[in-house]
Amino acid sequence: MRIVQLTDESKKNLMSELIKRSPNYYQEYADTVQEILDNVRDRGDEAVFEYTQKFDGAVITADTIRITQEEIQEAMAQIDPALMETMKRSLNNIREYHEKQKQYSWFDSKPDGSILGQKITPIDSVGVYVPGGKAAYPSSVLMNIIPAKVAGVGRIVMTTPCNREGRVNPATLAAAYLAGATEMYKCGGAQAIGALAFGTESIPKVDKIVGPGNIYVALAKKAVYGYVSIDSVAGPSEIMVIADETANPHYLGADLLSQAEHDELASAILVTTSMELAEKVSAETDAFIEKLSRKEIITKSRDNYGYILVVDTLQEAIDAVNEIAPEHLEILTKDPFTVMTKIRNAGAMFLGEYSSEPLGDYFAGPNHVLPTNGTAKFFSPLSVDDYVKKSSIIYYTREALEPIHEDIIRFANSEHLTAHANSIAVRFEEQKK
Repeated sequence: MRIVQLTDESKKNLMSELIKRSPNYYQEYADTVQEILDNVRDRGDEAVFEYTQKFDGAVITADTIRITQEEIQEAMAQIDPALMETMKRSLNNIREYHEKQKQYSWFDSKPDGSILGQKITPIDSVGVYVPGGKAAYPSSVLMNIIPAKVAGVGRIVMTTPCNREGRVNPATLAAAYLAGATEMYKCGGAQAIGALAFGTESIPKVDKIVGPGNIYVALAKKAVYGYVSIDSVAGPSEIMVIADETANPHYLGADLLSQAEHDELASAILVTTSMELAEKVSAETDAFIEKLSRKEIITKSRDNYGYILVVDTLQEAIDAVNEIAPEHLEILTKDPFTVMTKIRNAGAMFLGEYSSEPLGDYFAGPNHVLPTNGTAKFFSPLSVDDYVKKSSIIYYTREALEPIHEDIIRFANSEHLTAHANSIAVRFEEQKK
């Protein structure tokens, strides 16, 4: 991996390279995506079936687009029992973690008779997009569906591409069944996002769309925002590690490549105070690549977006992390908990040498759907909050309103909104006579 002494200039160049990975930099695909969405909105099922045949080579009809219970049971029977048990244990950890995120309606009554509050209501319906291209990700199925179930969403719709024979990856179906999806459809790409956003004869519209996908899916989610809500416009995966001289270079080399294997645009960055550690980690990554199955993808990711940044002080390393705002951050220092308190911008933080990133991807419980491309500066991991709405509650009696009604009228008149003022004034016009 490239070893770079971190300066203001090298940091600027690095940030420029990383931001180019964002879906916002791939607008040349936007017209194609919009054409697909327009067709699905206008022609419904017919357009979905045409695009499925064009892009996936599968012939799907209104009779076969919805995944049946028989197909689900067949998929379940194909799963290694040991893997099934692992998925169930993972599911339990994810559910227990997200149960702690639940918020409840509250009401605050005051002596004057007024009541203020907040009512929490689950979103009625959610569409979960699951990729089906280079790899299957049942872990993402669990991470997207379980918080929705915990929140109380009544209708959870999964869409995922099928193969040429019209079949869906068995692990994906098994995970969706275990997590509690209420409907599943053989539909992928931008056409699936369009179907979820606008509704078709076979796929009723949803209120929110979540889940990762390729550039077409990301741009489609961005385009339909406003018709429906979305979780985020996700970019390529990324990992950043902050380490000092106490870190194990063998572990670090393995951890950096854990994200590089996702795709060629994934980024892996180590920032360290030790040049000796930097050189050892670089050698470790070279050695690991030679024996990993996705060698070609990892090599491209490492060559394009892999960096080892060397700094003089730990504070400089912390500043670099806060500037980059990584999706995943591992902290392998002498005192990771103190360093953690100084990190403002990171999607998920993994502390200590036995808390490597895949622990979070698969099993620990916190959600692995995280903000990418620097958006950890203002976005959070997917959570139960993403599947609920909050309504304000206001109740005043005449006795509570009377002492403040002149204040409201005065405020409304200052904005020249006399109808607003009148709505309050009419309730007290008798005492003005």
